[in-house]
Amino acid sequence: MTILALDTSTTHGSVALLAEGELRLEETFTADRTTSSALFAVLERAVALAPRVDQVAVGLGPGSYAGVRIAIAAALGLELGAGAQLVGLPSVAALGVDAAGWLAIGDARRETFYFTRVEDGVCVEGPLLASESELRERLTAHATLPVFTSAALAAFPGARIALPSAARLARFAGAGRGITARGDLEPIYLREPHITLPKVRPPL
Repeated sequence: MTILALDTSTTHGSVALLAEGELRLEETFTADRTTSSALFAVLERAVALAPRVDQVAVGLGPGSYAGVRIAIAAALGLELGAGAQLVGLPSVAALGVDAAGWLAIGDARRETFYFTRVEDGVCVEGPLLASESELRERLTAHATLPVFTSAALAAFPGARIALPSAARLARFAGAGRGITARGDLEPIYLREPHITLPKVRPPL
């Protein structure tokens, strides 16, 4: 099986191609406002190395909503063009770290944070929202596990920086481990979308 994995949930994108268990390509790039152009350049190189793509694995976050949507859009194109199966996994479950288990935390805006406890590529708790005090309680409860974040957090300076690995996403997907979505992929939502309704104008 040939698996193409991609993650653009953080400021550093990652793409990997795994063919019959062999890592044929692994590239990272800066994921900013030019994410789509950088991503598609790497995807072109990856597809050129594979006569077919059987499965596309996408990191669903939590993280940059726009970044994850770009990765999903790219995956949909590969599904249509190559007939590849789409699967989604939490990005925080595939960090490029040398640990079997860890805690992943991050800024969720509006004075909240996200928390996830990961064991062997599976989110056994979370991702979920927490206030600063709630997060401190959870970190204390699992004090033996390393704590990682994709961007520095002033409130939690002890958390180490770690980024999702597309190669890990590909290996987990190939093993059927940690998959949370198939086919119809959506970013991991930590809260209900905030929608501002237009003001109702009085009749003329």
